[in-house]
Amino acid sequence: MNFTHRPLLAEDVKTVCSFPQGEQELFFMFPKAHFPLTEEQLHTAISQRFDSSIFEADGSVVGFANFYRAEHNGICCIGNVIVAPSARGKGVARYIIETMTALGFEKYQANEVQLSCFNENTAGLLLYPKLGFVPFAIEERPAPGGRRSALIHMTRHKT
Repeated sequence: MNFTHRPLLAEDVKTVCSFPQGEQELFFMFPKAHFPLTEEQLHTAISQRFDSSIFEADGSVVGFANFYRAEHNGICCIGNVIVAPSARGKGVARYIIETMTALGFEKYQANEVQLSCFNENTAGLLLYPKLGFVPFAIEERPAPGGRRSALIHMTRHKT
């Protein structure tokens, strides 16, 4: 697959809303949202975030991410990461995280980039350390259905 990225356009929002296939997937991407993800919910998140980005493979939209914190010479935090169901397992998440990490270090001159991953998101927990992220804190969060969940915060420092 040939990956590219660009800023989110208004016409991309509906496509991104179709990516979470269930309550748990949406929880991993956007814990405050309610399934199904609506354009209104996503617009609200985007309005409070930075560098909302679309990721494409061979001309098709296959992923989305942004920063919920973006400090010049400080910390950038990647959030709202989601991969299209048809593109999973093909390296899209790796490309998204590598691209957003580089953007944080280059555009914002960040000292570190952080992301968080829920304990049930095995794919994320296995990927992020391969990309240089290390855990630094664990926070309890309520999960869908009233279950307990652990949110694992990870960081990667500028090298």
